[in-house]
Amino acid sequence: MSSYQIQMEKLSDVKDEIEPLLHEHWEEIAVNKDKIKLSVDWDSYDTLEKSGDLGLYTARFQGDLVGYLAVISQYNLHYQEHIYAMSDVVFVHEDHRKSKAGYSLFKYAEKDLKERGVSVFVVNTKTHKPFDGLMESMEFELIERTYSKYLGD
Repeated sequence: MSSYQIQMEKLSDVKDEIEPLLHEHWEEIAVNKDKIKLSVDWDSYDTLEKSGDLGLYTARFQGDLVGYLAVISQYNLHYQEHIYAMSDVVFVHEDHRKSKAGYSLFKYAEKDLKERGVSVFVVNTKTHKPFDGLMESMEFELIERTYSKYLGD
């Protein structure tokens, strides 16, 4: 495969392209799908984008959107002198996972976040769809486990 175009884009400019991938992503990784349906709060994303707290990094192949990494960066409540960047959502289309698209997305984001003064980049992964090998190869450390329990009706 030829190279990927990796860049930061405005969510407001690519929302229509991202929506179909978000649905595919939700189908693949969401838990409790029978109880919790995908319902994106676009207004909150818009607010985060306008405040400069949202970074949307995209991977394109031959002009088509094939992956994205959304990151929310804010001063940490426990370490107020440090900005933490937390991954909100990351997805690379199945057809492009054996390429360098995911690696390139993270490297681009890492460089950009560092230039923006971020101290710590935190990435969440699903245990049933892990990409630990990629994270470890990029020198990310496993630092925490998260448990979830559905409490709805």
